[in-house]
Amino acid sequence: MNPAALNKLEYYRILGELERFAMSYLGIQHIRNMTPLTQLKAIRHRLDETEEARALLNAGASVPIPSLEGIELILDLIGTGYVLTERDFGHLIQFLRSCRQLIKYMENKSAIAPTVSSYASSMHELKPLLSELERSIHAGRVVDGASKDLAKIRKKILVAEERIKRKLDSLVSRYKGIMQEHVISKRGDRYVLPIKKEFRKMLNGSVLDESASGQTVFIEPSELQTLQMELNLLHADEAREETKVLSELTSMTEQYEHELRMNADTVGIYDFIIARGKYALSIGGRNVGINQEGLIRLRSATHPLIGASMVPLDFAIGDRYKTLIITGPNTGGKTSALKTVGLITLMVQSGLLVPVGEGSQCAVFDEVAVDIGDGQSLEHALSTFSAHIRNIREILQTAGRSTLILLDEMASGTDPGEGVGLSIAILEELHKRQSTVVVTTHFTEIKNFAARTPGFENARMEFDTETLEPLYRLRIGEAGHSYAFVIAAKLGIPESIIARSREITEAKAVTARIAEAGETSAKAAEIDSAAALPQAGSASTEAPEIAEADEASTTAPASSGSGTRATATENVEAASPPLFRLGDRVYVPYLKRSGTVYETMDAKGNVGVMIQQAKHRINHKRLKPFIAAEELYPDDYDLDIVFESKENRKKRHLMKRKHIDGLTIETKPDEI
Repeated sequence: MNPAALNKLEYYRILGELERFAMSYLGIQHIRNMTPLTQLKAIRHRLDETEEARALLNAGASVPIPSLEGIELILDLIGTGYVLTERDFGHLIQFLRSCRQLIKYMENKSAIAPTVSSYASSMHELKPLLSELERSIHAGRVVDGASKDLAKIRKKILVAEERIKRKLDSLVSRYKGIMQEHVISKRGDRYVLPIKKEFRKMLNGSVLDESASGQTVFIEPSELQTLQMELNLLHADEAREETKVLSELTSMTEQYEHELRMNADTVGIYDFIIARGKYALSIGGRNVGINQEGLIRLRSATHPLIGASMVPLDFAIGDRYKTLIITGPNTGGKTSALKTVGLITLMVQSGLLVPVGEGSQCAVFDEVAVDIGDGQSLEHALSTFSAHIRNIREILQTAGRSTLILLDEMASGTDPGEGVGLSIAILEELHKRQSTVVVTTHFTEIKNFAARTPGFENARMEFDTETLEPLYRLRIGEAGHSYAFVIAAKLGIPESIIARSREITEAKAVTARIAEAGETSAKAAEIDSAAALPQAGSASTEAPEIAEADEASTTAPASSGSGTRATATENVEAASPPLFRLGDRVYVPYLKRSGTVYETMDAKGNVGVMIQQAKHRINHKRLKPFIAAEELYPDDYDLDIVFESKENRKKRHLMKRKHIDGLTIETKPDEI
């Protein structure tokens, strides 16, 4: 797997979270070396291990994982000629006791965790070694019974210390009048008396120290020197005998080097497995089915690093379609959905349980490739578009049937027309290679391409147009909107600008549809230019044109199937009158203009159409449907924003609330 892709999907953050549950240096080492596997059987085995670990933890008692404190140093020193210390043997005793406890624990848990418990069979209790260590070492000290000679020496030391104590008591009693204070001190390992400086010649002995003020001297009485010399010699004998005992214990430990390393390695594996089980409990992880057919089906999935605050994601790919185009507003959750799918895939291939619902399925991929974030670099003079293209180039070098590709904000950072064309070509190439691809985008052309191309599917992130808040729910099978007009209107952009924006956008859609229907490029350009004319003066010129127009002589845009032109009358005779609804965008052929239906057809067959803020009543025979209202506006959109002025809408709102004298709404008469 590409480390850059793992980093972008925050895989290494997951490893950091997992480390918190490890107890040993070997467990942490296993976690840091962990990478996604690609073999189905190996992944299944590791997932089942983690599931058993979670079952053990759910059973109640904590798993007695031995501490490896000090064991790493011991294993490094064995065989080097170094004599292990009392502290080292203390760590070793604790380790062997814990190993014995773990072996017995796993023997009793074979029914709950047959695979995990079987690893304990490779461990060794090492009873002879443990017994000898416990006999010789206690509380970090070599005990008297470790050897006969050591016991004899320590008895002599006790006798010598008792003689020195009696002698000190006698000296204190004799010289208490010249002592600075009635206490016995030590300098190094030698006993001294604190004598007032002016009386130092009254005590026969050696001055070993002096106080900071110079008023007290610390003298070792000559009567103690012989006794203390004898005690020091005994301590030297004790140290030599202790070293001898430690050397023999070290030699015995080296005989079990292989078994000790086997135990330590097994403990590291247990620590790694149990840490995965603890992490699964912390995130609500669940075991999943896996396959090599590229089928991903996630139910109620959440991003492991976001947790319960994330709206659960339902996601599917790999059955009817292998490329999914996700659209929706900014901050709507598109990138989060992309990262959730990628990270859960990596975690499953690493043997980790993931926060998903029952019945979820994950596919096993040889490679997970991502292009998330623009990757701009001032140092390397890379633009947003250049960074995207560099990533795409690397993806194309390895993309194949067993590749999961995640592309965020495709076609961004360059001219939309060229960017869209390049993006569609790339998607076609990836589809030919049978890669599994998930893409986020704002571009309608890519959505339309997905809607009409086999193997592709659209999806949208839901959005609440009333509160301007994303709902973070993914709905597969529907193309989404960016809701730019809705958000802009809610945030205070003037309505005239919003209305003009809609007209420009719709005019481009009209041009595109005419071009797709077989119209010449000149015709499409003419309509686009007409739609972009200034609003001023349009109402005064349109009424005469409509009144004088000859219905029989006007022509409609060519149908997509024939390539020949037909009159509006012929079209009406050939088909039943279309049903125009409020908000529908219609095309008026003889005016070469598009407009919006503000009033449905009356008894005479006339439809109310608003063309650049001027309202007209036009016979339905003279209209052609172009864009349905549901394609232009979100659900429950208030069309009064389009048809009425801001002042009139405020007045109408007040009228609904209460009666206000003198409050009237004036409307211009419709053009006929």
